[in-house]
Amino acid sequence: MQLLKDRILKDGKCIGTDILKVDSFLNHQIDVALVAEIGREFARLFAGLGVNKILTIEASGIPMAYATAHAMGDLPLVFAKKTTPNTMTDGVYSAEVRSFTKGTVSHVIVNQNYLGPDDTVLLIDDFLAHGEAASGLAEICRKAGAKCVGLGAVIEKKHQGGAEKLRKQGLKVESLAVITSLADGKIEFDN
Repeated sequence: MQLLKDRILKDGKCIGTDILKVDSFLNHQIDVALVAEIGREFARLFAGLGVNKILTIEASGIPMAYATAHAMGDLPLVFAKKTTPNTMTDGVYSAEVRSFTKGTVSHVIVNQNYLGPDDTVLLIDDFLAHGEAASGLAEICRKAGAKCVGLGAVIEKKHQGGAEKLRKQGLKVESLAVITSLADGKIEFDN
């Protein structure tokens, strides 16, 4: 998606060789027009798969997941929570997820009332690095008996191997900007 790549080159900042900071337009301050385009592109890429629910993880994946759910016909959007609120009194599905950026491990949860065997789920996230978040969400889908058909990642860091890991699990992976290197503060794209 050239619009996204151009924005990454204009406003993205490299931190070391593994972190790309895009908080000025994607995951802290949101460029809503860009995110709407991202949602439409994911809707196009995953059309025809019978998706009836979008699943993401809090917090930075929510805007992209919302835009995708809207573009796919206002599908329900569920986001996995990283903490259990007092209001969540029903059963939950959970999985352990490691965050590469934050260097933490979270137990993410989804209320059992919002995911089940009748659901065909598309995962959406802002970044795909090692594939930990998506693997955890796919595990939650399996526990719920839901069919997980794929992952839409806004930005993939190809050199960290997450996409291949997820494809080996049988997921269709579509990334809108695939980065091969962040070495020497230079952003290089795959295509």
